Amino acid sequence: MGSHQHATHDDSLPTPDTQAGRDGLRAILAHPARTVVALDFDGTLSPIVPDPEQARAHPDAVDALAALAPRIASVAVITGRPPGVAVQHGGFAGIPGLEHLVVLGHYGAERWEAATGDIIAPPPHPGVARARAELPGLLDRAGAWQGTWIEEKGRALAVHTRRAADPQAAFEALREPLTDLATRNGLIVEPGRLVLELRPPGMDKGVALTEYVRELGAEAVLYAGDDLGDLPAYAAVDKLRSDGIPGLLVCSGSEEVTELAERADLVVDGPEGVVRLLRALAAQLD
Repeated sequence: MGSHQHATHDDSLPTPDTQAGRDGLRAILAHPARTVVALDFDGTLSPIVPDPEQARAHPDAVDALAALAPRIASVAVITGRPPGVAVQHGGFAGIPGLEHLVVLGHYGAERWEAATGDIIAPPPHPGVARARAELPGLLDRAGAWQGTWIEEKGRALAVHTRRAADPQAAFEALREPLTDLATRNGLIVEPGRLVLELRPPGMDKGVALTEYVRELGAEAVLYAGDDLGDLPAYAAVDKLRSDGIPGLLVCSGSEEVTELAERADLVVDGPEGVVRLLRALAAQLD
């Protein structure tokens, strides 16, 4: 691992760095109708921006997904965001070719299906409301009110430090108090790129991905992500591989998070590289 193969600018498929990745890609090409392609949203399909409300899918992402989706078993977007927000910011609704797209939002706790336009969701965890009530006071006491920003996710809360005077220092200073707050309310803290998310335990991208692959009876899987929240999905692909389901792990090349690049079979150049890879895959399956 570690030698980074960057996708080229044409439609040729890049070669994964690892044997497991090469086997995964071979299985995808051999059995597309039994393949699940799963992708994170922020940083993978959409460039990271200071204000997550302004995040939009890469301009060519929807076209690339629509070209690929009819040729495989399923495309799933797995995100910490509410599914409706990902659908809106991604522009995924009503797109020819994406009739079977599934968005697993809130790390898989909620699901949107393009086929029906419905969101399937269990009731929210009561600890989220209690943490929400305490959070402003906590940020105030921590002296972190300036430049930090609370993102309301319904089933979760996220504190962003990207706009603070010293984003990394604010992130480190808030880690412990937010972990205490989460623990008191039966929640966990999920750290990301200058963001700390408080959410219910028991659901992560790995659980969501594994359940979806099993539900479809998929025989090959590709997962692309860029952040620490994607590590459980990476672990899930490793586990699926050990169970005989080949997989390909793609890192949407972030300099901010090296853990993923080190574990990926293939590192591409951010959302631009992800789009190129999806397009090359669709062309190969034509």
